[in-house]
Amino acid sequence: MTTGAGERLVDGYALVVFDLDGVIYLIDRPIPGAVEAVGRLHAEGRAVAYATNNASRRSSEVADLLTGMGVPARPEEVLTSAAAAAELLRDRLPAGAAVLVVGAEALRAEVRAAGLTPVSRADESPVAVVQGYGPQVGWVDLAEASVAVRGGATWVATNTDRTLPSGRGPLPGNGALVAALRTALGRDPDVVVGKPEPALFATAARRAGGGRALVVGDRLDTDIEGARRAGLDSLLVLTGVSDAAELLAAPPQRRPTYVSMDLAGLFDPAAVVRVPGAADTGGWSVASRDGALELSGAGRPLDALAALCAAAWSAEPARVRPGSAQATQATQALSALGLSA
Repeated sequence: MTTGAGERLVDGYALVVFDLDGVIYLIDRPIPGAVEAVGRLHAEGRAVAYATNNASRRSSEVADLLTGMGVPARPEEVLTSAAAAAELLRDRLPAGAAVLVVGAEALRAEVRAAGLTPVSRADESPVAVVQGYGPQVGWVDLAEASVAVRGGATWVATNTDRTLPSGRGPLPGNGALVAALRTALGRDPDVVVGKPEPALFATAARRAGGGRALVVGDRLDTDIEGARRAGLDSLLVLTGVSDAAELLAAPPQRRPTYVSMDLAGLFDPAAVVRVPGAADTGGWSVASRDGALELSGAGRPLDALAALCAAAWSAEPARVRPGSAQATQATQALSALGLSA
């Protein structure tokens, strides 16, 4: 069940705001069904936006990447943490101020476009350090940033994603690099710009013209928490980083409004579920016994997940198992959700 029997989830919103990595694509390959889903939104004349913590591409580059995958996108529809960080620095620093950039060329370009001067060394007297993901970032970059911050430069991180999704599984993200610098400096960044901070989503939501906005993401700790901080509904898709086990253990600030396996949940009422459901959702029942959640019954795996969320979120985290050794349907549902006992 979604907003009502037979209702499409997308029909309740004026704007759909997509995360990119793990939702639309993995690195540079579209996720199955994503191109068709976004194309369908465009064909229906629905407003879309893209909000990404990845600071390694400019908005125009992201739009070109999407268009090359078959998803027509305009630069003004793309909100990046790189651009947001550069704008923040522009508003706080005098024109032309030196900013030490740790990250990809795209971040340097955004700093330059904001009227500031990107530099690479601490001895160039930067008044700020901006740190974003870049595949070539290494020890030398972190060392220069460390010296600059110890010398009084403001430290701004585009985001603190611990990992980024890939076809080989999660890889170190900007948060891992921020953690290295945090360890060296013994303190946190002065400002973190990207999700789960609400700025990107709040900016996107203003484009809805007073209508409701739905955030679609694959990460509980960035997309979903960021949506909640911005006061927006959210859809977790299980095509990227966060999985069903992480969802069951999620604290209140990281719990989505809806869950679906993929973007089909935007259009197909049978492919999405509101969480939490009741403990007896859709033919399933969940009982807590001996420190474990026991799932019994039969039905859709997503309904089983909604029932499990209801039980898990009202109790201490527990293992999940079928209700009995003969519970074939429950075993199959748990397997489909990646929750095999």
